[in-house]
Amino acid sequence: MSSSSSVKHVAVIGGGILGVSTAMHLARAGAKVTLVTSGTLADGASSRSIAWLNSSGARSADYHYLRMLAMDRYRTWSNRHPESREYLRFNGALKWAAPGESFRDTFAFERSGGYDSRWITREQITDFAPDVDPAAVAEEGAIYNPGEGWVNLPDFVPALAAEAVAEGARIIENAGHATVAVREGRAVGVTLADGNTIDADEVVLATGGEVPAQLAELGISVPDATPAAFVLFTDPVDLEVRTVLNTPRVAVRPTPDGRLVLDADWSEQMVVAEEDGNFTVPQQAVQGLLEEASKVLAGNPVLTAQRIGAGLKPIPGDGEPVVGPVPSVEGLHTLFTHSGATLGLILGELLAEEIVTGADSPVLRSFRLGRFNEGALEGNVGTGAWEPVQQ
Repeated sequence: MSSSSSVKHVAVIGGGILGVSTAMHLARAGAKVTLVTSGTLADGASSRSIAWLNSSGARSADYHYLRMLAMDRYRTWSNRHPESREYLRFNGALKWAAPGESFRDTFAFERSGGYDSRWITREQITDFAPDVDPAAVAEEGAIYNPGEGWVNLPDFVPALAAEAVAEGARIIENAGHATVAVREGRAVGVTLADGNTIDADEVVLATGGEVPAQLAELGISVPDATPAAFVLFTDPVDLEVRTVLNTPRVAVRPTPDGRLVLDADWSEQMVVAEEDGNFTVPQQAVQGLLEEASKVLAGNPVLTAQRIGAGLKPIPGDGEPVVGPVPSVEGLHTLFTHSGATLGLILGELLAEEIVTGADSPVLRSFRLGRFNEGALEGNVGTGAWEPVQQ
């Protein structure tokens, strides 16, 4: 990454995968970086992500390309950091359709774009995913994506942060609610909860599901489909689960310590957002997830809950990322996206390069905030239908 001759001081708000990745790439490119986060690193959406690394399903061509780049960067990280294979693995993923539905069109769409997608029958399940109960799979069969994987963000984010610090970045945890300091239409730093301000030349806002509200405080609107959601972490299981499972009633992925992470759309809809900002997850949602996961695993093991993580799941209004400059506030950039796990490395890299060099990235052109303005950036928004899928 080439850079301009002057060294910029960039303040990053947000200690999740997107903020820390951006800080690391900025520091690596020679910028002076200060990252502030309200609590500890990865204690927000990054702590409760299924973190399935994929470009599965029907997506716009531009979004699919971005996600393929994203997976490439994870493989590069894995090669450079052999120790990461404890928390970053590409052991494939398996998905199948709900009763009365079919994934044949999804399979055809993936293959038409050259995605590594294989159709397997029930009888072949144990050859590809011995951790799955074949009886749970749709009668028509399933899609196996051998190039997909998972990352455990509570392990990965600190590793990114350590590299950022080694490159000279400063990280301030437990800073409370930090806001963008704006003077005469320009972002000039970050105001901390204690009233102190950290001056900066540029500011990056990467606070997950809180981005829309924080932009609204600056008079900026971004379409928002962020729901309350939760994931469930099981106690250790006596079964080696390697494959990420995206099934009609539950998504499953392993953790480095032998537990499982579970989530589902239907269970997320049961979360209650309280007036005090906390979230309540009914016991029936917890028990239901455990039972659904047991049904799809080989031997149908009895699963128990170790803990749950509830909060906001960041999703822009059209499902695609919002990345880059905020047009009405000079010097302010934002990152707001679903599937931050998949996109974390690539978005941090590309946004950092834009900030340091001042040159727009063609890869990010379709994902600007301005696309939501009627008639804005005509021809830049990616084509094709967006199909919500488990991330």
